[in-house]
Amino acid sequence: MTTVSDHQGGRGDSAQPDGSKEPGGKPSRAGRDLPAAIGVGVALGAAILGSLFTVRYLFIAIIAAAIVVGTVELAGAFRRAAGIRIAVVPVLVGGQAMIWLAWPFGQDGALTAFVVTVIACLLWRLRAGADGYLRDVSASVFAAAYLPLFASFAAMLVPPEDGVGRVLSFMIVVVASDTGGYIAGVLRGRHPMAPSISPKKTWEGFAGSLTTGITGGALSVAFLLGGQAWQGVVFGAAVVLTATLGDLMESLIKRDLGIKDMGNTLPGHGGLMDRLDSLLPSAVVSWLLLSAFVPA
Repeated sequence: MTTVSDHQGGRGDSAQPDGSKEPGGKPSRAGRDLPAAIGVGVALGAAILGSLFTVRYLFIAIIAAAIVVGTVELAGAFRRAAGIRIAVVPVLVGGQAMIWLAWPFGQDGALTAFVVTVIACLLWRLRAGADGYLRDVSASVFAAAYLPLFASFAAMLVPPEDGVGRVLSFMIVVVASDTGGYIAGVLRGRHPMAPSISPKKTWEGFAGSLTTGITGGALSVAFLLGGQAWQGVVFGAAVVLTATLGDLMESLIKRDLGIKDMGNTLPGHGGLMDRLDSLLPSAVVSWLLLSAFVPA
């Protein structure tokens, strides 16, 4: 599974993050190792679909595992680039509590675990003294909110009887948005969307992403969840917009840190965090809108 984070004409901060070249030594317009990227995307998609169509709660386990990897990547990037030390143990333990407590207790369980995690981060950092205390605690709280708290909303899509349809609707919009936006950006991208943040993102790519995302949202909400087509249009547009903003925000974080990727876990994609950046805020919006449009 790919995400909208590179859907507008290439990976966000650099035209050639993987150094791929076309014949003749010219940089690839795709901006990444497409065979590797596609292979990883297919493998991730198969794992997600396999979990949903066998024991759907296995999808929560996939979310939990992804958040562990993403947290380690984020903590490593912060430490290497800026000397910021996230309270990894409290964030990892508290993050798992947020995700798994969201299953039986919904938002109350996730928010309670988040508050406890914040307190644990404050206490954990005491032993290192005053130097950098506020900086490290702030980064720890940010990590706890950005990864596991946001991810817990994806976990909350699963428990309702139509949970498989809710997760599929979310994923369909993401994949449709990514595919349409990537193709439009590569083929027709001319006008940079935010050149000072992510030079390769274009308005043409965003238009393609919006078109396919809205189409995917309308069809999935109508046919998988029994909702109205207009609700799917709103849902699709909101997910695409949130995903794009999430990707731009992570691009800002990487520029602030002076790094290209959060890691190298996924061939052709960079780090797992480079794939989660747009999915995490979109999960929150998906849960909110689907809960309002199609109550469980």
